[in-house]
Amino acid sequence: MAIIVQKFGGTSVGDINRIKNVATIVKREVDAGNQVVVVVSAMSGKTNELVGWAESLSPLQSDEALKEYDSVISSGEQVTSGLLALALQSSGIKARSWLGWQVGLETCAMHGKARIKDIKADLLKSSLEKGEVAVIAGFQGVTEDNRITTLGRGGSDTSAVAIAAAIKADRCDIYTDVDGIYTTDPRIVPKARKLNKIAYEEMLELASLGAKVLQIRSVEMAMKHKVRVQVLSSFADTPGSLLVDEEEVVERRLITGVAYSRNETQITLTKVLDKPGVAAEIFAPLTEKEINVDMIVQNISEDGTTDMTFTIPKADTDMAVSALEKAKDSLGYKTMKVDRNVAKISVVGVGMRSHAGLAQKMFQTLAEKNINILVISTSEIKISVLVAEEYTELAVRALHTAYGLDAKE
Repeated sequence: MAIIVQKFGGTSVGDINRIKNVATIVKREVDAGNQVVVVVSAMSGKTNELVGWAESLSPLQSDEALKEYDSVISSGEQVTSGLLALALQSSGIKARSWLGWQVGLETCAMHGKARIKDIKADLLKSSLEKGEVAVIAGFQGVTEDNRITTLGRGGSDTSAVAIAAAIKADRCDIYTDVDGIYTTDPRIVPKARKLNKIAYEEMLELASLGAKVLQIRSVEMAMKHKVRVQVLSSFADTPGSLLVDEEEVVERRLITGVAYSRNETQITLTKVLDKPGVAAEIFAPLTEKEINVDMIVQNISEDGTTDMTFTIPKADTDMAVSALEKAKDSLGYKTMKVDRNVAKISVVGVGMRSHAGLAQKMFQTLAEKNINILVISTSEIKISVLVAEEYTELAVRALHTAYGLDAKE
């Protein structure tokens, strides 16, 4: 008997008929003799509706407001878990719904983007041993002082992988509206290929760089705890893509995929005094606000000043601008330039570790399409560039072809 965690996203549970379809998928695993835990998102569109209601009443800037915000937006998953439990019961399956706090999913107190600290899964394990299917509301947890928290957008993926790790599940299946992980977004590149297997590290880079199939924290957790994760479709009975250790990927590739993100803002602080510790001073106000800084470029002038350019998530732009404006006197910059119309394009592959010339190919390909590179960032297995947002799709298509990723006719 295997322990299987199944996670269903918002489109998979978008209405009552789709919830009935999910119940059929769950029943298939139960009939195979497996113990099953199901983690669900809110019905598609519901979280946005709840966020809109909350924002219409409060700017959501104080800690107390954010606590109530989490209480409101976590309710979407509660509804879905109850409905799916009812659908399973109607199919003759023993099932019960669970909220995050009921399964002991404890988080930090960073409301709106909390991190999981611990899962006390004893009650959940006992329920499974009694033959029940556990249907858990994803995306949510509880603090030490019993306040409801949410894990940030895409947090149900993280809930599912964390629960799989806590109960030592044999596999965590992430059901979504796509049938696996592709070399790039098939909506932009129709010749994109589905990958049978992908290494945790490659998927981590792709997720961090804009690929929306899996939430980055869920991939981090899967890699840390060696949880085998499968991505597959709720709407097509076809094999999916499996996240595994690098050694299990039989098909060796130089480049695995091309990712893009329009969720970027470029900020440049001009005429900052070039002195030791200046970078730490600039980024301190952003760290206090839990704003992630990504690509960084420093241009030093002959007059002893520097221009500091960096990127942040677009959603954090207003908060970042406000924090930097308040710190202007202490930071000593002359002007702040903010550009929201940029995109990050990245190529990822473990083959970069042992092959030269892959970066040059990227730069040459973009030059041939007259696409100007604003910022460059690299790691051991990825190269990222920042370009004007209008060139996003052209850049992705050109690079996908240049690296030989197009599916054969």
